Amino acid sequence: MAQRTEDLMKYWPLRSIENDCIISKTGDITVCFEITLPEIYTLSAHVTEGEYRVETGDFRELNETWGKALSVLPEHSIFHKQDFFTVDTYDPTRVEEGGFRNTFLDKASARHFHERPYLNHRCYLYLTKTSKRAVSTMQTSLVSGRFLSKEISDPIKLSEFYSAIEQFVSIINSTRNVSMRRLAGEEIYQKGDKAGILERYMSLEAEADVVPLCDIRRGEDLMIGDKIVKYFSLSDIEDLPDTVYTHNAVSALSTENSTVSVGFAAPVSLMLGVNHVYNQYIFKEDRNEIFPQLEARATQMTALASFTKANASNAAKINDYLHYAADTGYPPVRAHYNLLVWTNDKADLPQLRNKTNAAIAKMGVRPRENSTNDSLSMFWAGIPGNAADLPDEDKFWTFTPQALCLLNEESVSPNSYSSVGIRVTDRLSGKPLYVDFSDAPMKRGWITNRNKFILGPSGSGKSFLTNHFLRSYFIQGAHMVIVDVGDSYEGLCSMLGGKYLTYKSEAPITFNPFFIEGRARPDIEKLESIKALLLSLWKKEEENLSRLEETALSLAVNGYFSHLEFNPEIFPSFNSFFEFLKEDFKKALDSRGITAKMFDYDAFLVVMEPFYRGGEYDYLLNSEDNLDLTNERFIVFELDNIKDNAILFPVVTIIIMDTFITKMRTLKGIRKIILIEEAWKAIMKEKMAEYIKYLYKTVRKHFGEAWIVTQDIDDILGNKIVKDSIINNADTRILMDQKKYKNRFEEVKKFLALTDQEKNLALSVNRDLNATRKYKEFFVSFAGQISLVYGLEVSVEEYLAFTTEQSEKEAVKKLVAENGGNYDLGIRSYREQHG
Repeated sequence: MAQRTEDLMKYWPLRSIENDCIISKTGDITVCFEITLPEIYTLSAHVTEGEYRVETGDFRELNETWGKALSVLPEHSIFHKQDFFTVDTYDPTRVEEGGFRNTFLDKASARHFHERPYLNHRCYLYLTKTSKRAVSTMQTSLVSGRFLSKEISDPIKLSEFYSAIEQFVSIINSTRNVSMRRLAGEEIYQKGDKAGILERYMSLEAEADVVPLCDIRRGEDLMIGDKIVKYFSLSDIEDLPDTVYTHNAVSALSTENSTVSVGFAAPVSLMLGVNHVYNQYIFKEDRNEIFPQLEARATQMTALASFTKANASNAAKINDYLHYAADTGYPPVRAHYNLLVWTNDKADLPQLRNKTNAAIAKMGVRPRENSTNDSLSMFWAGIPGNAADLPDEDKFWTFTPQALCLLNEESVSPNSYSSVGIRVTDRLSGKPLYVDFSDAPMKRGWITNRNKFILGPSGSGKSFLTNHFLRSYFIQGAHMVIVDVGDSYEGLCSMLGGKYLTYKSEAPITFNPFFIEGRARPDIEKLESIKALLLSLWKKEEENLSRLEETALSLAVNGYFSHLEFNPEIFPSFNSFFEFLKEDFKKALDSRGITAKMFDYDAFLVVMEPFYRGGEYDYLLNSEDNLDLTNERFIVFELDNIKDNAILFPVVTIIIMDTFITKMRTLKGIRKIILIEEAWKAIMKEKMAEYIKYLYKTVRKHFGEAWIVTQDIDDILGNKIVKDSIINNADTRILMDQKKYKNRFEEVKKFLALTDQEKNLALSVNRDLNATRKYKEFFVSFAGQISLVYGLEVSVEEYLAFTTEQSEKEAVKKLVAENGGNYDLGIRSYREQHG
């Protein structure tokens, strides 16, 4: 081991780490950064086709930002971006807080996803100040001596370089899409037991904290330890396409009306599912030195054109290059790109070559595999801080914007690692992610409330999504109330030991919105909910409420609670409220000079009477056993039996919401969720709009969330009340598969105020599903600040807990009953019986 280390250090091109910089033995100085790139599929792109293709959007903006940053670097600087992509397998025991839990369904999920392969990504940037010198294959540090340039030791030059680095970082960090973090010395070179980027590169172990010292062997193949290494370079201008772009469309995710794009280099980065490193080099040159040399070269080639046509062709290419530089003002750069791929098994080499060649070809580039000798020099130049060692013959002349098109601009989906993370999967590989859909977006300033609006046609996976979300929030300690029509949450409620309340004529749900614990005077929120309830009893949808009627209603409610304060023997209920209306309220109206012509008092009493003692609905608002929701964490109100009752349905729904608000005010510091399925349609009338808005704002102030779930697009399109009351007050919008509405999606886009990029992403849902997995995708927008698509994939056990398929639900219920009401055992029995 000592001898191997001694041999390596004999050729090692780096001298030291000083002031968090790498110093090479030729005096080159390198500053190292870790780069955070935007998540794949989240960058916008727009193309206008004409005589020339005009690109706008995030990709073009990023290209220009990198260009501005490069422009501040001095001549003879090197930009070396190094993206590590390593294949890993999912291990649920490694998941941090917010992920794996020791419940029956979590264990089933862990088994389902165990060893699911996925791609890790780490991105580094090395900015090097080097000297003016030529480097050929025979002049690299592997085979030649070293010299120290006077230029590189000039303190003025160094000060200019460090100042340029600060400007570079400031320009990049000013964009919302990319961020740079400078690496400290201990992150560059091993300190204690934790490996730095140098050790990780030399062992090709990008994710390891501790790495072994590896041999580098050159034979039939280049070997790094036990890894067989192959290089594929993009270094010859003849191999590149005539035109490069900042991005390309993903045809599988796009439609004739929408386009999802990825970076031009995505095929050789995130979409190449093998262990690999993508090296991107840009060498900044001095135009005052280079252009005269190129002009002289073109003149020489022209003079020799009579000897061979190749000379004439080369002269023409150089002149084209010089003319383009003159027209655009772009500075000259030299560039090089290569793919380092590896495997531990030689039998995998043919497949590795096929995948890599295919990925390169997708960019319109001719694949070129390098020899073992070339591979060794490229590996050596890839050492952080040693980019100056890349031979000149492996570089080609281009300009900054074109060179930047070949950068990898995107990364994989990150985990939130939050205590309220919800398990979803990423689009690329199906890797489980734990994403915070509530608190993290608030902290980042993406949203101002936690409310959610969920739209998904029947069969799109909407019920699975809401069941999965609710269960996740429940095991994280949240309280929730669900107003449902259709038994979508019966199985989950039974599994979680919740309370399932169904409205039945022989045993109806009863309430008492007038009863307040301790007979306290109601606050403004409670008064508003009671007024909203009475309004729904009093007025039909088409009937308007006058200002005087509104005042009279407030007078009645406030007067009643004052009446209760002076008469403690009276029990608060609708019965006593109605009796107050018949006696004291009439006197109050008369004392204020409010006549029957101004306020139809008799008609008001007639409308209210069915809810009084002896009336048709006298049971509804006079419960003496107040429904206590405070300690019940999961409650489902199933209202299917009264969904068509124009009187009961909206009234019961409002009372449930009011009961939830009471619960919400009681529980401090605990998340509260109210989810209203199709029931919202019955209460979304014009006279209820202000109350719904009020409910949403009240929820926000008490660490609560209001979720509205709907499946019919016609229920929302053009409905201003829905937009003002629900959409504008729900910053998190989740859309399931919208193929059914693709021809009408412009209406949805306009109504939900989606951007073009959000429309493109929403229409890409489920367009390119992996046939080997059973899952569905969904789109989420956080108030337009950031939009993403995730997958929802569940284990068989979770499927059985969430399914709305009648035959499966009944079979599971039967087995649960046979197992003493134990839902876990019932699902396990079903799984065993049906495979």
